[in-house]
Amino acid sequence: MKEIMTKIRKCMIFILSRIATVLLSVMTLLVLYQVFTRYVLNNPAAFTEELVRYMLIWTGFIGAAYAFYTREHMSLVLLPNKLSPAGKRILMIFIDALILVFALFVITIGGVKLALSATKVYSALLGIPRSLVYAMAPISGIFIIMAQVINLYEDITGNVIEGGNEE
Repeated sequence: MKEIMTKIRKCMIFILSRIATVLLSVMTLLVLYQVFTRYVLNNPAAFTEELVRYMLIWTGFIGAAYAFYTREHMSLVLLPNKLSPAGKRILMIFIDALILVFALFVITIGGVKLALSATKVYSALLGIPRSLVYAMAPISGIFIIMAQVINLYEDITGNVIEGGNEE
């Protein structure tokens, strides 16, 4: 079981980091193109603003999923640092289970409902369905659920899965 979870975590970290890298690189090029067309050609490319906005949304969701796999989300450690190891373990199990429930019901199920409700709504400049933009919520929700299952396994068993943030 540990080997399977290790492979899943390493694979997801690899995939998500590459997707985020590509999205950030393309966004950078699009913004540079926008600046060039606006200030050098005096004819701004309007589509870039909307496309960069949508890519930023996707990058945020991909980055959130990546942070759950690597356990590198920002957190307040005031309470965990004051607890005993057993208390810290119980707190981590509770937090990871809460995140799992949130990812399942709000991000994944709510995201599916949001994406389906926007199938007939189109973006102003690109003319693409908004459901393509909103589809990232349930996709990242599935990634987060997978990450939280691995995190809960670590919390409950005490076995650290390689590929994450081993401390």
